[in-house]
Amino acid sequence: MGTIGNPRDYLILTNNPLVQDRMDGRGLYTIRFEPERGFREILVEARDLVYAGHILYTHPLAGSVKPNETPYKSLIVSIEPHGFDAQHAELMSNAIAVFDKFKPISRELGEGVLRDFQLIDYTLLCGAIGFDAAAGLSK
Repeated sequence: MGTIGNPRDYLILTNNPLVQDRMDGRGLYTIRFEPERGFREILVEARDLVYAGHILYTHPLAGSVKPNETPYKSLIVSIEPHGFDAQHAELMSNAIAVFDKFKPISRELGEGVLRDFQLIDYTLLCGAIGFDAAAGLSK
C-alpha cells in the first residue's frame, strides 16, 4: 500500500454513517459516503480506482472482523491517479476473492450491533491515518 501521505490526497470510500458523521466537514478529507452500497461494492469501487491509477492507502481487509459479518467498509485511496501499481491491483482483486469465499450471513442486525460494527470500522480507519478517533467521537 502507499505511504500515508498528505491527508488532502485522501479519498475515503465508505458506507459507514459514523465515518461520515465524525470525519466529514473537518476540512482534511474528501469523503464519498455511499450508504446504499455494501462491503463488496466498496471493495469493487476501490479496485476500479486502483486500476485507474489511484494509490491504495489502507488495507482492504484490515481488522479481524470477517467481511461477511459486518455491513460496513471504509477504505482510503488517493483523490488523483498517480500511476498504476500492480501490487495494489492484486491486493484489491484478492480482497474481493476473499470476500466472495465467505457465505453471506443473512440475519437481522439490531441497532446496537450495527453501531458496534460502525465503531470498529471507524476505529480501524482512524488508526490507519493517525486520526484521533476519541476526539472525533466527542464532536
